[in-house]
Amino acid sequence: MNMNLLITNARVIDPSQELDAKLDLLIEDGLIARIDKRIKASIETIDAGGLILAPGLIDLHTHLREPGQEHKETIATGTRAAVAGGYTAVCAMANTLPPNDERAVTEMIIAESRRNGACRVYPIGAVSKGLNGEALAELADLRAAGCVGVSDDGKPVWNAQLMRRALEYCTMLGIPVIAHEEDANLSDGGVMHEGYFSTLLGLGGIPAASEETLVARDVILARMTGAHVHIAHLSTAGAVDSVRQARAAGVHVTCEVTPHHIALGDESVQSFSTNLKMNPPLRSAAHRQALIAGIADGTVDAIATDHAPHHFDEKNVEFDIAPFGVIGLETAFPVCYDRLVRAGVIGIDRLIDLMSCGPARIFNLPGGTLRPGAPGDVTLLDPDAPFKVAATFQSKASNSPFVGQALRGRAMTTIVGGAIRYDIRAPKRKTKK
Repeated sequence: MNMNLLITNARVIDPSQELDAKLDLLIEDGLIARIDKRIKASIETIDAGGLILAPGLIDLHTHLREPGQEHKETIATGTRAAVAGGYTAVCAMANTLPPNDERAVTEMIIAESRRNGACRVYPIGAVSKGLNGEALAELADLRAAGCVGVSDDGKPVWNAQLMRRALEYCTMLGIPVIAHEEDANLSDGGVMHEGYFSTLLGLGGIPAASEETLVARDVILARMTGAHVHIAHLSTAGAVDSVRQARAAGVHVTCEVTPHHIALGDESVQSFSTNLKMNPPLRSAAHRQALIAGIADGTVDAIATDHAPHHFDEKNVEFDIAPFGVIGLETAFPVCYDRLVRAGVIGIDRLIDLMSCGPARIFNLPGGTLRPGAPGDVTLLDPDAPFKVAATFQSKASNSPFVGQALRGRAMTTIVGGAIRYDIRAPKRKTKK
């Protein structure tokens, strides 16, 4: 596969270098070789006039479902969805069947992603054996096999002593513990945010306190151990405050929010669409505003999709018995561009930092920069391209809350290691010199 490529006439935005200029970019042998004005090379060339060239997007939170739930998604289909959304790398969560709690599963995920993956896949290992929250998984083994973090995502680590030990081990291993923050007793029986609309609709509520109590606990444990805790899919005002205060006090805590928690609120659940059911649930307007304020002031480190595909039949049931989760890889950039950049909350450079540089920085991943020597992972974005979200996706699943919405801004071309893995414009605007 050709791993040499020249991209010309692009507006290059790389927050890792505070770079925003009209430049050319040369990729040789799969690595970024040069960024300069008017580079000449007799290789495949993309004229990116009118487009933004950014470091490839990186998703810290993807459920690829393989092994064990291939009827929902596979590594092949999930990574095709990723490149269609501009992602050059995804972190694959551990709640597969069997869970990624031992080296053999990690090695299988890596081998399959090399065989059939359209982008890079970084496995996330389990914190506990079987995701049962009772005994630590073999964390050093998982790290040695290639895991870039550990998480029981989908379930909280309810045992504080187990969480403490996981944090201590992961400090030695140099990886974060990624925390799904939910007090299962407080949220028991809940299917949406507890508040006005849950009362109106007669649906069981999940209170904000369910998330906020566990975030507070894990911030305390991170301070105690000096470890790095990463809060997954943060969704409440109290959780944003906890992270902000802990960061100010020098605690090593990072966090992510999802596009759906930024864009949608619990009032939309009045439609009873099961594509609006996720965990944590869509929150009230006050919580959404707190997330947006956290993005604007730098408290939030990353935007992650929590891409959670389900089979149509599983979601095609009553709201209260449907599984939690929505897909997000193919819509993340347009949704965030629409709700954050076009709405004037942040600039495009900050959005690229949240979706590329920040994720690479906090999980210590390759990529997230266009510095020479970095992987040739690049996304070409068109901020003006109209994007009507259709019900057909590269993903096997179609459980998106954004189907039918008219957005603006999308990934046009996704390049992984110098190889074009997705190009909506092909074969237009591509020439040999």
